[in-house]
Amino acid sequence: MCEVFAGQSPKGYAFETRSVRLSGHVTSVRLETRFWSVLDDLAADQRMSLPLFLTTLYDEALELNGEISNFSSLLRCSCLIFLTNQIARYTQRSREELAA
Repeated sequence: MCEVFAGQSPKGYAFETRSVRLSGHVTSVRLETRFWSVLDDLAADQRMSLPLFLTTLYDEALELNGEISNFSSLLRCSCLIFLTNQIARYTQRSREELAA
């Protein structure tokens, strides 16, 4: 079982740092390459560019929570929520197709 996880390419979990503008301030965000790929898909799903999605998420989280202590962790968790929702939608569609 661990071969699936252990055998993945190191490129996918290598860190990639990107410079982003959030609420008018330029900052760096460091995430694993695979998370950047998921964020690209997530932004597209929201019909936004990645910079617009990151800014919108940051501004909304700041408004709701008053502060963001770890934006990178917020992004990783957002990816997990997105992927979990994708799996749930796929599973629901599969069930409906089987029932038809």
